Amino acid sequence: MTQTMLTGPEVESVFADMGITHVVWIPDTATGPWEAALAGSSRLRLIRVCREGEAWPLAAGLHLGGQSPLVVMQTTGLFESGDALRNVLFDLKLPIYSLIGVRNWLVPNSRDTAKTFAEPIVRAWNLDCQWITTPADKPKLAEHYRRCQLAGIPGVALLAEGAP
Repeated sequence: MTQTMLTGPEVESVFADMGITHVVWIPDTATGPWEAALAGSSRLRLIRVCREGEAWPLAAGLHLGGQSPLVVMQTTGLFESGDALRNVLFDLKLPIYSLIGVRNWLVPNSRDTAKTFAEPIVRAWNLDCQWITTPADKPKLAEHYRRCQLAGIPGVALLAEGAP
């Protein structure tokens, strides 16, 4: 199983403290263990989508309805959902925030191209980005989210995944 530096109860607490009302996601091997804590939360609602491209318009609808959604997916899902992301973040200009798991980032000498292209893709979209690569970076998730929300812009946290 792929490791992540955040536990389910910890991530539920952080998301709730951030004011997140809905987590729109497709779990991966690193974020999947969060499901029980998120699904059991009384402070936020977990919404599972079938394809990553569905996450962005669903989050857009929640945002337009006065909610505070967070999109959670892995890098490959980010790549797959680019057109939906473009429509929501740039055509509609909605400040949707996302947490993207960067597969194999913590695996030395991994030849996984998902980790190779994660940051360049986010930079190409000109999205405000924050890396979470070590346990010491955990507070940066909430800090970055709040900065993006205050500025009224979309943002992305890239979460390093893989065996440390």
